[in-house]
Amino acid sequence: MSKRLFMFPGQGSQAVGMGKDLYDAFPEAKAVFQEIDDALEFKLSDLMFNGPLDELTMTENVQPAMLANSMAMMAVLEKEFQAKESDMCDYMVGHSLGEFSALCAAEAITLADAAKALKLRGKFMQEAVPNGGGIMAIIGLNDIKDVEEACVAGLSKGTAQVANDNCPGQVVISGNIEALELAGEAAKKMGAKRALMLPVTVPVHSALMKPAAMQMKEVLKDMKIVTPKVPIISNNTNQPETDPEIIRKLLLDQMTGRVRFTENIQTAVSLGVDRVWEVGCGKVLSGLVRKIDASLQTAPLGTYDDFEAEVFLKELP
Repeated sequence: MSKRLFMFPGQGSQAVGMGKDLYDAFPEAKAVFQEIDDALEFKLSDLMFNGPLDELTMTENVQPAMLANSMAMMAVLEKEFQAKESDMCDYMVGHSLGEFSALCAAEAITLADAAKALKLRGKFMQEAVPNGGGIMAIIGLNDIKDVEEACVAGLSKGTAQVANDNCPGQVVISGNIEALELAGEAAKKMGAKRALMLPVTVPVHSALMKPAAMQMKEVLKDMKIVTPKVPIISNNTNQPETDPEIIRKLLLDQMTGRVRFTENIQTAVSLGVDRVWEVGCGKVLSGLVRKIDASLQTAPLGTYDDFEAEVFLKELP
């Protein structure tokens, strides 16, 4: 029997204008944006629709913005198909902050709580490492073990660890600048096609995020989390998770640990998934999935045009 996976993107897919077509076309989407604006006491929707891009890209803004776009589309799907999330998909997965979107879509956390938590998460992450103290890099090695070995070469200069295992040939490492430079040199000696420093100042998913995780612990401590209506394949454990207290802990562990996206998709396939939709802004995850397993039927679902696409309308619910 065919099974479906909804996946929710993280930081990096944002663009000025994101969500505006949904806002204009669907009252239920407009209500999502309004609820988040109210929760944050800030017109995030105006920033999303009109920019400027540099302000939208600030970590504390882009994280709730990605949530807003994903949840606006979920609201449209539920209204138009008169179906709940458990009728539309069998599993969910989020990439980094996308786990908050997945949990919100699965009704484990409320929209307002998710938006406020992500705003603070972004703020804490940005403040954890002074500008110039950390960075991230893409390493073009197909074997994740080789990337791990390259990171070891950088440890004499600080933190260097795998942050995102996105797909074969695209692994992102995170840590101190000098440590990553050494890791990059080691990777090139091992045959890496590229070792490219990224234009970011927040070394996410590394030990350098421990101060942010400690602050986030206080935010999550009292946040209500209930059993999700759809199992969430965890970035950390690579297993479908439904226990609220385990999920609470994993949201913290994820800040300093690896996003195992390649393994997440492989796990979904092992569970019978053969159709995957990217619910939210951009097509980054869809591209990664095709590199992980070309047999999967994959499509983006973040804009009005995506919603109208025949490939989607044939499938739900």
